[in-house]
Amino acid sequence: MIYDFHTHSTLSDGELSPIELIRRAAVAGYRAVGVTDHGGLGALRRFAQELGDDCAVARDRWDIAALPGVELTHLPAAAIAEGARAAKEAGLWLVVVHGETISEPVEKGTNLAAVSCPDVDILAHPGLVTREEAELAARNGVLLELSAKPSHGATNGHVARMARLAGARLIVDSDNHSLEFLTEERARRIVLGAGLEEEDVEEILRLNPQLLLERLLAERAQHSI
Repeated sequence: MIYDFHTHSTLSDGELSPIELIRRAAVAGYRAVGVTDHGGLGALRRFAQELGDDCAVARDRWDIAALPGVELTHLPAAAIAEGARAAKEAGLWLVVVHGETISEPVEKGTNLAAVSCPDVDILAHPGLVTREEAELAARNGVLLELSAKPSHGATNGHVARMARLAGARLIVDSDNHSLEFLTEERARRIVLGAGLEEEDVEEILRLNPQLLLERLLAERAQHSI
Protein backbone atom coordinates (compact mmCIF):
# COMPACT_ATOMS: atom_id res chain seq x y z
CA MET A 1 0.00 0.00 0.00
CA ILE A 2 1.26 3.45 -0.96
CA TYR A 3 0.72 6.68 0.96
CA ASP A 4 1.36 10.07 -0.63
CA PHE A 5 0.38 13.25 1.18
CA HIS A 6 1.77 15.82 -1.28
CA THR A 7 0.29 16.14 -4.79
CA HIS A 8 -0.98 18.93 -7.04
CA SER A 9 -4.00 19.27 -9.31
CA THR A 10 -5.31 21.83 -11.80
CA LEU A 11 -6.38 23.97 -8.84
CA SER A 12 -2.76 25.15 -8.85
CA ASP A 13 0.01 23.97 -11.19
CA GLY A 14 -0.84 20.30 -11.65
CA GLU A 15 -1.95 18.71 -14.92
CA LEU A 16 -4.81 16.54 -13.64
CA SER A 17 -8.14 17.58 -12.16
CA PRO A 18 -8.52 16.62 -8.50
CA ILE A 19 -10.87 13.73 -9.22
CA GLU A 20 -8.68 12.33 -12.01
CA LEU A 21 -5.63 12.63 -9.78
CA ILE A 22 -7.41 10.66 -7.07
CA ARG A 23 -8.68 8.05 -9.55
CA ARG A 24 -5.24 7.47 -11.00
CA ALA A 25 -3.79 7.23 -7.49
CA ALA A 26 -6.37 4.59 -6.58
CA VAL A 27 -5.55 2.57 -9.70
CA ALA A 28 -1.82 2.91 -8.89
CA GLY A 29 -2.42 1.17 -5.57
CA TYR A 30 -2.48 4.14 -3.22
CA ARG A 31 -4.05 3.65 0.21
CA ALA A 32 -4.18 7.43 0.78
CA VAL A 33 -3.54 10.55 -1.27
CA GLY A 34 -3.44 14.16 -0.14
CA VAL A 35 -4.38 16.74 -2.75
CA THR A 36 -2.37 19.73 -1.55
CA ASP A 37 -2.42 22.50 -4.10
CA HIS A 38 -0.20 25.56 -3.78
CA GLY A 39 -1.94 28.44 -2.09
CA GLY A 40 -2.04 31.15 0.51
CA LEU A 41 -4.72 32.61 2.72
CA GLY A 42 -6.90 33.70 -0.21
CA ALA A 43 -7.25 30.19 -1.65
CA LEU A 44 -8.28 28.27 1.45
CA ARG A 45 -12.07 28.47 1.27
CA ARG A 46 -12.09 27.66 -2.45
CA PHE A 47 -9.79 24.67 -1.94
CA ALA A 48 -11.87 23.43 0.98
CA GLN A 49 -15.05 23.49 -1.13
CA GLU A 50 -13.71 22.03 -4.37
CA LEU A 51 -11.26 19.53 -2.94
CA GLY A 52 -13.61 18.66 -0.13
CA ASP A 53 -16.38 17.67 -2.54
CA ASP A 54 -14.14 15.62 -4.84
CA CYS A 55 -12.33 13.88 -1.99
CA ALA A 56 -15.62 13.02 -0.29
CA VAL A 57 -17.12 11.37 -3.36
CA ALA A 58 -13.88 9.44 -3.95
CA ARG A 59 -13.76 8.19 -0.35
CA ASP A 60 -17.38 7.07 -0.59
CA ARG A 61 -17.01 5.11 -3.82
CA TRP A 62 -13.36 4.03 -4.14
CA ASP A 63 -11.01 2.27 -1.77
CA ILE A 64 -8.78 5.25 -1.10
CA ALA A 65 -8.48 7.83 1.66
CA ALA A 66 -8.60 11.04 -0.38
CA LEU A 67 -7.63 14.03 1.75
CA PRO A 68 -8.30 17.70 0.87
CA GLY A 69 -5.34 19.86 1.78
CA VAL A 70 -3.09 22.76 0.90
CA GLU A 71 0.59 23.38 0.45
CA LEU A 72 1.15 26.83 1.93
CA THR A 73 3.62 28.13 -0.60
CA HIS A 74 5.83 31.23 -0.40
CA LEU A 75 3.70 32.55 2.42
CA PRO A 76 5.58 35.01 4.66
CA ALA A 77 7.07 33.03 7.52
CA ALA A 78 5.25 35.24 10.02
CA ALA A 79 1.90 34.26 8.44
CA ILE A 80 2.35 30.49 8.43
CA ALA A 81 0.70 29.83 11.78
CA GLU A 82 -2.27 31.97 10.77
CA GLY A 83 -2.51 30.22 7.40
CA ALA A 84 -2.30 26.73 8.87
CA ARG A 85 -4.96 27.47 11.47
CA ALA A 86 -7.22 29.06 8.86
CA ALA A 87 -6.79 26.03 6.59
CA LYS A 88 -7.99 23.63 9.26
CA GLU A 89 -10.84 25.95 10.22
CA ALA A 90 -11.92 26.16 6.55
CA GLY A 91 -12.28 22.39 6.47
CA LEU A 92 -9.00 21.27 4.89
CA TRP A 93 -7.73 18.09 6.49
CA LEU A 94 -4.04 18.32 5.66
CA VAL A 95 -1.61 21.24 5.91
CA VAL A 96 1.73 20.97 4.15
CA VAL A 97 4.21 23.85 4.23
CA HIS A 98 6.51 24.49 1.26
CA GLY A 99 9.85 24.30 3.03
CA GLU A 100 13.17 26.00 2.39
CA THR A 101 14.19 23.91 -0.62
CA ILE A 102 17.54 24.96 -2.06
CA SER A 103 15.97 25.20 -5.54
CA GLU A 104 13.59 28.10 -4.80
CA PRO A 105 13.74 31.50 -3.04
CA VAL A 106 11.70 30.49 0.02
CA GLU A 107 11.80 33.06 2.80
CA LYS A 108 14.25 32.25 5.57
CA GLY A 109 12.39 31.34 8.72
CA THR A 110 9.75 29.31 6.88
CA ASN A 111 11.04 25.99 8.24
CA LEU A 112 11.14 27.30 11.80
CA ALA A 113 7.63 28.72 11.57
CA ALA A 114 6.27 25.45 10.15
CA VAL A 115 7.78 23.10 12.72
CA SER A 116 6.68 25.43 15.54
CA CYS A 117 3.02 25.26 14.49
CA PRO A 118 0.71 22.52 15.81
CA ASP A 119 -1.62 22.93 12.80
CA VAL A 120 1.10 21.96 10.31
CA ASP A 121 1.26 18.27 9.40
CA ILE A 122 4.21 18.05 6.99
CA LEU A 123 7.18 20.27 6.22
CA ALA A 124 7.84 19.53 2.56
CA HIS A 125 11.35 19.46 1.07
CA PRO A 126 12.91 21.40 3.98
CA GLY A 127 16.31 21.79 2.35
CA LEU A 128 19.11 22.47 4.81
CA VAL A 129 16.90 22.03 7.84
CA THR A 130 18.73 22.57 11.12
CA ARG A 131 18.91 20.20 14.05
CA GLU A 132 17.00 22.74 16.16
CA GLU A 133 14.20 22.79 13.56
CA ALA A 134 14.16 18.99 13.40
CA GLU A 135 13.90 18.83 17.20
CA LEU A 136 10.92 21.19 17.10
CA ALA A 137 9.35 19.02 14.40
CA ALA A 138 9.73 15.99 16.66
CA ARG A 139 8.23 17.86 19.60
CA ASN A 140 5.23 19.20 17.64
CA GLY A 141 4.48 16.13 15.53
CA VAL A 142 5.43 17.69 12.19
CA LEU A 143 6.72 15.14 9.69
CA LEU A 144 9.78 15.98 7.59
CA GLU A 145 9.54 15.04 3.93
CA LEU A 146 11.95 13.08 1.80
CA SER A 147 10.99 14.35 -1.64
CA ALA A 148 10.69 12.23 -4.76
CA LYS A 149 11.05 15.37 -6.88
CA PRO A 150 14.69 15.58 -8.04
CA SER A 151 15.03 19.35 -7.68
CA HIS A 152 13.90 19.13 -4.07
CA GLY A 153 15.38 15.74 -3.23
CA ALA A 154 18.99 16.90 -3.49
CA THR A 155 19.02 17.46 0.27
CA ASN A 156 17.19 14.28 1.27
CA GLY A 157 20.34 12.86 2.84
CA HIS A 158 20.78 15.93 5.02
CA VAL A 159 17.10 15.91 6.01
CA ALA A 160 17.31 12.24 6.96
CA ARG A 161 20.42 12.81 9.08
CA MET A 162 18.89 15.76 10.95
CA ALA A 163 15.68 13.81 11.53
CA ARG A 164 17.55 10.84 12.97
CA LEU A 165 19.62 13.06 15.26
CA ALA A 166 16.51 14.84 16.52
CA GLY A 167 14.06 11.95 16.65
CA ALA A 168 11.76 13.54 14.05
CA ARG A 169 9.54 11.37 11.88
CA LEU A 170 10.15 11.14 8.13
CA ILE A 171 7.77 10.56 5.24
CA VAL A 172 8.21 10.08 1.47
CA ASP A 173 5.96 12.11 -0.85
CA SER A 174 5.88 12.45 -4.62
CA ASP A 175 5.16 16.19 -5.05
CA ASN A 176 3.32 14.91 -8.11
CA HIS A 177 2.22 17.52 -10.66
CA SER A 178 1.32 15.13 -13.48
CA LEU A 179 1.71 11.35 -13.74
CA GLU A 180 4.64 11.04 -11.34
CA PHE A 181 2.94 8.57 -9.02
CA LEU A 182 4.94 6.70 -6.44
CA THR A 183 5.53 2.99 -6.57
CA GLU A 184 6.62 0.96 -3.57
CA GLU A 185 10.01 0.30 -5.16
CA ARG A 186 10.60 3.96 -6.02
CA ALA A 187 9.68 5.05 -2.51
CA ARG A 188 11.98 2.40 -1.05
CA ARG A 189 14.87 3.64 -3.19
CA ILE A 190 14.27 7.21 -2.01
CA VAL A 191 14.62 6.05 1.60
CA LEU A 192 17.80 4.10 0.87
CA GLY A 193 19.15 6.88 -1.34
CA ALA A 194 18.88 9.26 1.59
CA GLY A 195 21.47 7.15 3.41
CA LEU A 196 19.01 5.23 5.55
CA GLU A 197 18.88 1.49 6.09
CA GLU A 198 16.58 -1.29 4.93
CA GLU A 199 15.12 -1.50 8.45
CA ASP A 200 14.02 2.15 8.14
CA VAL A 201 11.83 1.47 5.11
CA GLU A 202 8.88 -0.01 6.99
CA GLU A 203 8.79 2.86 9.48
CA ILE A 204 8.95 5.62 6.87
CA LEU A 205 6.73 4.10 4.19
CA ARG A 206 4.14 2.36 6.42
CA LEU A 207 4.15 3.25 10.09
CA ASN A 208 4.61 7.02 9.87
CA PRO A 209 1.99 7.50 7.11
CA GLN A 210 -0.48 5.28 8.96
CA LEU A 211 -0.01 7.28 12.16
CA LEU A 212 -0.51 10.53 10.25
CA LEU A 213 -3.63 9.22 8.52
CA GLU A 214 -5.09 8.06 11.84
CA ARG A 215 -4.42 11.48 13.35
CA LEU A 216 -6.05 13.32 10.46
CA LEU A 217 -9.11 11.09 10.54
CA ALA A 218 -9.42 11.60 14.29
CA GLU A 219 -9.16 15.39 13.85
CA ARG A 220 -11.96 15.40 11.27
CA ALA A 221 -14.14 13.21 13.44
CA GLN A 222 -13.64 15.66 16.29
CA HIS A 223 -14.56 18.59 14.04
CA SER A 224 -17.77 16.87 12.99
CA ILE A 225 -19.00 16.41 16.56
